[in-house]
Amino acid sequence: MRGEDFVLKQKIQNKTAKIGVVGVGYVGLPLVLEFASKGFQTYALDIDSEKIKSLKKGKSYIHYIPHQRIKDLLVKGKLIPSSDFSEQRTIDCVIICVPTPLTETKEPDLSFVVRTTETIAHYLHKEQLIILESTTYPGTTEEVVLPILEKAGLKEGKDFYLAFSPEREDPGNPKYSVKNIPKIVGGVSKASTELAGLLYQQIVEKVIPVSSPKAAEAVKMLENIYRAVNIALVNELKMLFDRMGINIWEVIESASTKPFGFQPFYPGPGLGGHCIPIDPFYLSWKARQYEFPTKFIELAGEINTAMPYYVVSRVIEGLNQQKKCLNGAKILVLGVTYKKDVADLRESPALRLIELLEEKGAIVSYNDPYVPKIPKMRKYKIDKFSVELKEKTLKDVDCVLIATNHSSYNYDWLLKKANLIVDTRNAVRQPGKYSQKVIKA
Repeated sequence: MRGEDFVLKQKIQNKTAKIGVVGVGYVGLPLVLEFASKGFQTYALDIDSEKIKSLKKGKSYIHYIPHQRIKDLLVKGKLIPSSDFSEQRTIDCVIICVPTPLTETKEPDLSFVVRTTETIAHYLHKEQLIILESTTYPGTTEEVVLPILEKAGLKEGKDFYLAFSPEREDPGNPKYSVKNIPKIVGGVSKASTELAGLLYQQIVEKVIPVSSPKAAEAVKMLENIYRAVNIALVNELKMLFDRMGINIWEVIESASTKPFGFQPFYPGPGLGGHCIPIDPFYLSWKARQYEFPTKFIELAGEINTAMPYYVVSRVIEGLNQQKKCLNGAKILVLGVTYKKDVADLRESPALRLIELLEEKGAIVSYNDPYVPKIPKMRKYKIDKFSVELKEKTLKDVDCVLIATNHSSYNYDWLLKKANLIVDTRNAVRQPGKYSQKVIKA
């Protein structure tokens, strides 16, 4: 390492380096708290003033992160929430954790990354380390981020350092957190890889360096496309097995007893969360620049995107059995978050289900203990409040659609009280004498 590199290295090792995390959502906030708890002065930077106000009051907006943890770090002076991006003038290491959504035509939307990078470039100074964590296609760090930063007149590897390290957060998973999930790191230069790796070594148990930012970006693509393709496979098999009168859940459970060569994946009403529904399209878009058709990726995307339509068709079948039609039927959707026991609505298939059901004339309500009101979102304008889940509610609706299998739901009670249940998550395991009113979807 050169002398300048060594200065930053020393700052990281003795924890005098100031850390800034831009974007403090499900990925960024855990990072902020981990660095701050290890003794680093850490800035939580976000354009969302409500998040910053909440943090300044010592309140968490992510349900599984306790308020007290934030309060303690505020008191110690290690956590500094701010919407003032000029703070970056004194920050040594900046980590970018902003959204990377898709456009309406399913092309990468890097506007958040670009705007954030432009802001960082405005305040970029020598001996500063910049790390992109936002999930994106291979090439983004070097083709998009690097040129913007170097417009400031500084050179990567000489004046500042740039790396990519894919986020691997699993919201609500008590087994895995920032500290025990291995961190992949790929720098534009050798010094960048070393410095980024050293930084993460302060908070995680294992750091894995790779040859380049492209390789690190490709790791994230592979991880999530692997899941998307396998989920598409079981979703397709679910539709086939339903037609054949075979319980897909029983098949998966039995196949899982094989101690080698099989990993279980589970069907659902569609894909949710920020990564799996989006990442495959990032790579397939990039692949077109190389005139390479990504057939598996595109087929998986088609199948997973079509799942809400299949679920609606099963709702129609269930209502038909009761001599009712969907137009005018009252449907209660249980769970609107993308996975159980979290408050995350990103890309949730439940929102698409609500939209499709209402398009066909259904009167839709919902219950979710984690979402008292569905806020206005980029793709959806669903203006609804969660209804109370009680016996009268169930008796008043024609169908209960289980979209997310939260642990807090009493499925035995639901089975007894509901008129019809369409279950997309195998939440109702043994309907027994009530089997005539349970439709698996």
